Amino acid sequence: MAGGAYVVIALAFALATGIVGRGKGSSFFIWFIVGGVVPVLGLIAAFLYRVERAEPERRCPNCGAVVKLYVQVCRRCGEDLHLPEPEDVRPGRLRA
Repeated sequence: MAGGAYVVIALAFALATGIVGRGKGSSFFIWFIVGGVVPVLGLIAAFLYRVERAEPERRCPNCGAVVKLYVQVCRRCGEDLHLPEPEDVRPGRLRA
């Protein structure tokens, strides 16, 4: 009986962890697995996970791809990115 209770608790934590992780912009399935394997720690990790959606962004001067401000090499064209002028920086996108 104790094993069945653990499975129910692990599934509940896995579901909660997946929902929190998805709400922060990550994969539901990955966080579901983490929450199922380490139930309490997985949920704590999901709550502490950093949200990078609101990071400042800029455009690559070579190809125009939108990248985070801290990125030093464009992932699309490989251009070395230097510190931009303040007027070229825009606030991060806030997605629902």
